[in-house]
Amino acid sequence: MGHTPLAGHATPAPKKRWYRQLYFWVLTAILIGVLVGWLAPGAGVAMEPIGTTFVNAMKMLIGPIVFLTIVGGIASVADLKRVGMTGLKALTYFQVGTICALVFGLVAINIFRLGEGVNANASTIKTTDAAAKLIASGTHEQWWQFLTDIIPTSVIQPFVEGDILQIIFIAVVFGIALNALGTVGAPVLDGVQRLTGVMFKILGFIMKAAPLGAFGAMAFAVGKYGVSSLTSMGGLIALFYATSILFVVVVLGSVMAFLKLNIFTMIRHLKEEYMVILGTSTAEPALPGLMRKLEHAGVKKETVGLVVPTGYSFNLDGAAIYLSLAALYIAQATNTHLTIGQQLGLLAVMLLTSKGAAGVAGGGFIALTATLTTLGTVPAAGIMLIFGIDKFMSECRALVNFTGNAVATLFIARWDRTLDVDRVRRVFAGEIVDTLPGEEAADTRPDTPEDNAPGRPADVEPALTASRRPAYSEPV
Repeated sequence: MGHTPLAGHATPAPKKRWYRQLYFWVLTAILIGVLVGWLAPGAGVAMEPIGTTFVNAMKMLIGPIVFLTIVGGIASVADLKRVGMTGLKALTYFQVGTICALVFGLVAINIFRLGEGVNANASTIKTTDAAAKLIASGTHEQWWQFLTDIIPTSVIQPFVEGDILQIIFIAVVFGIALNALGTVGAPVLDGVQRLTGVMFKILGFIMKAAPLGAFGAMAFAVGKYGVSSLTSMGGLIALFYATSILFVVVVLGSVMAFLKLNIFTMIRHLKEEYMVILGTSTAEPALPGLMRKLEHAGVKKETVGLVVPTGYSFNLDGAAIYLSLAALYIAQATNTHLTIGQQLGLLAVMLLTSKGAAGVAGGGFIALTATLTTLGTVPAAGIMLIFGIDKFMSECRALVNFTGNAVATLFIARWDRTLDVDRVRRVFAGEIVDTLPGEEAADTRPDTPEDNAPGRPADVEPALTASRRPAYSEPV
């Protein structure tokens, strides 16, 4: 008779063959999508429904998962003041991180000054219909609207429109009320935990279609916008990618080093989510997977539920780098001289306008327009100078935003003194660790060929399926 592993025991995860791993198939689909869009642009554009359908299917789950995770986390804690302090710490960290990202972009474009010599006349720049709609949206976007729009006009509307901030507001209020009910609300809390398991199971089903979705999205992007814009504006794209990589390695890497963790092992652990983001140009499909994996790594549910969704709107490091770099590029290209004081004023405005860059189609472009319109110094029409390459920078924005939120969640957990660094390190290294009490039923370990083999011995079952067991016991 076999034995169940002792608590805290970890063994290396069985290696799955390369051709069975999700990230390999997503990467392959991305490469095929690039070739289709490049060699047959018409066929690439026709693939748009495939990509948008997958993204929509993932968006369908984000609202319910965020709501259920936050409610379950808040309703199950004994001290609500601790939850409030976690939220304040997260907002403080987000602002510091955004400032660092904005400064990185400002310094990079001031050093290389790629816009000089363009000599664009803002009064003669023509806008396309698609760009005109985004510019109009940004022009009417006020810097304070992200605060007033947090409160929804109905309970259903945020879930229909996918407004994450409004869903967070409803979830926090609902979770506090459920917590206050005590034992009376226990059946509701049990139902929330069961529904969370169901949502993550659906997520697993949809993620199997990730390669198809990545192929459709990438084929459309390359077929629609072509590769000519990459060559004509290659310098600005390269500078943005280089600045973003430097920010991740230096700033976020330093935060991880402070936590005594390695940012590269974290990135490797989240490789499936990174591949999906790269293929779809948005971090939305990867949001539920990040929450699930961080919970399994040992971050408390209430911390994950508050920090990750809130960071989705408030902790946009990639968008901040893009905004500062793009705004200064436009100023240089239109021969608009900005003093150090004006650049700092631009940074202050971006601290607010950057918060609206998530969850909206063309959000980064709209936030940039809102920034230039609010400042009034740099001509907003100059945005057309980078409109053609915005799509090719959206992948990098999403990747950096995603990485920043993962690091932020780990840092806030450490700040709360609830982070088991040793467990996180082992999970990121690919080891199998025991399921935590209250962890949702989610498959967080690599699949192995033996998982579906008939006649698996019963004495091996506890060690192999610990991470798949639901947090509750079925009624007898």
